[in-house]
Amino acid sequence: METHKGVSDRGGRTFQRFSVDTNESLHFEPCEDSSPSPTGIEHDEDNVFIKDENESEMTSIRNRLQGKVAEMENFAGHLEEIFLTVEENFGRQEQHLEQHHNDVLQTLSQRHNERAAGLVEEKKSKMEALYSQLLSCGQALDASKELIETAQEIYRTPDKRVFLKTVMPIIKRIEMFAKEKVDLTLSTKLDFETPQADLSDVKTMMDSVNAVPAPSAPVINPQMSNSATQTSLRVCWSLFSDDTVEYYDLYYRPVLEDTLADGFCQPHVSTVKVKETHCTVTDLLPNAQYELWVTATNTTGISPASEKALYMTVPSPPVIKQRECTSCPDAALIRWESGNTNPVDSYTVELSEMDTDGTQSSITESIVAVPTCQCLIQLLSGRRYLISVRAVNIGGPSDKSDAVYISTSGTFFYFLEETAHPCLSISEDGFTIFYGDEELPISAMALDDSAFTRCVAILGDLIPVRARHYWEVEVDEGTEFRIGVAYEDTERNSYLGVNGSSWCMRHILSSSRHKYEFLHNGWSPDLRITVHPVRIGVALDYDRGTLSFFNVNLEQHLHTFQCHFRNLVQPCFSLDNPGSLTVHNGIEAPEYTFI
Repeated sequence: METHKGVSDRGGRTFQRFSVDTNESLHFEPCEDSSPSPTGIEHDEDNVFIKDENESEMTSIRNRLQGKVAEMENFAGHLEEIFLTVEENFGRQEQHLEQHHNDVLQTLSQRHNERAAGLVEEKKSKMEALYSQLLSCGQALDASKELIETAQEIYRTPDKRVFLKTVMPIIKRIEMFAKEKVDLTLSTKLDFETPQADLSDVKTMMDSVNAVPAPSAPVINPQMSNSATQTSLRVCWSLFSDDTVEYYDLYYRPVLEDTLADGFCQPHVSTVKVKETHCTVTDLLPNAQYELWVTATNTTGISPASEKALYMTVPSPPVIKQRECTSCPDAALIRWESGNTNPVDSYTVELSEMDTDGTQSSITESIVAVPTCQCLIQLLSGRRYLISVRAVNIGGPSDKSDAVYISTSGTFFYFLEETAHPCLSISEDGFTIFYGDEELPISAMALDDSAFTRCVAILGDLIPVRARHYWEVEVDEGTEFRIGVAYEDTERNSYLGVNGSSWCMRHILSSSRHKYEFLHNGWSPDLRITVHPVRIGVALDYDRGTLSFFNVNLEQHLHTFQCHFRNLVQPCFSLDNPGSLTVHNGIEAPEYTFI
């Protein structure tokens, strides 16, 4: 609300004047030099002011509380993310401990089986050695027993000669047996060997329970739709293994075209350290491509870097070219500039109808996946629309462009400035052309390929819709002109109406009278118009194949061309002598024009 100087009422009280802003509450403020009211009414007014101040203070407190609530909600969301991360790390650590436990048990079981197998082999070897020694002892006992029995039999022989004959060999055998040494020591030890167990790998496993391995390389996720704003990116990644991670380092840098071309002059790499597996990178350029990669770190070391991923920020809002937007009662052609250096995927056109009181309707229609910087929209006749455009890439849609108002009450267009003859100038509002009598320098005569070179003419930018179109032209009485329609590729070094690609009404000023011609291919019917039309209506009907001219002030029909236009035509205007010409469009066609 904007306040102004104070004014006094009849009671002597002074208040400040004010203007109403719909975005602010309406309240009065007393001037500092206001005098006290003799009637005592001022006390009530003070109460009103105090009430207003209290309400303002309550509103301020409420806004601060809402801000605190929003901060607390954000903090609660952050705590929830940390909680999930702790749960995830706990699960991974628990699985890690269980795996270590199983590995240690498996290793000890393997060592037990190996030791048991060794004991069985050692037992077998000892038993075989003892059995062999026992067998040798038995054989020695059998031999000694036989020798003793043989000696006893010889000793008992009564025949002395037989005794003497046989005793000597026995004596020799006994001497030989006595000379043989019998090993009475055990051939093997009764005790089993106790080898030193090699449990170094088990010790390594036990030590690795407390020594966390370095993490493996993270996997950065591809960009998801609606994951960006104009200056920020939300990046997510994951781990395929059960690694324990203390924090992540996210690296990013813009991707420039010259960088891709030569590989030199790499842009600066920025880094963000986070504990979660996601991060929002801010302070970025709009509609820019960024290269990102991640590393994971714990107490043991740093992982290898992930593969690099490309992300895109949301584009800047497009800029609607209002001077190039045209409309008719059935449609509108909206043109815009991308506003972005890098190309975008598509555009979305949003339109909402304006109510009769000037307020915007709550219903918004969208036309999506528009590939180029223009869109032809079918509309309802006699309505007003508010139209804006968004640019879209993989990161999401941009903010809305500045809106343009479109009315479908009549045909609306601007001049095609690139077709203007160098001698023509266009007014600031874009609806009046001037032909001055001063000579132009040679440098100013440089012509565009699409500009008229012979006829001092210009084309209008009519919407490319085969429907009914109506506009009016206002001219001075002393101006010679040609108005009508022409194909867009009409000859630029020819006069309007003298070729087969243009149809026009011509005004020729003579000393005696005003002469009018309706030219096509250089031919005109013999017509006489007695009242000079100051404002001329032009009605184009594609369906009927007609082009009609009217004296608007008299509602008088002047002439109609009967022609079937093979292509779309554009309004054309020409000044044959110095003067001006004004186009009035966006108006509803009178009833008499398309009877």
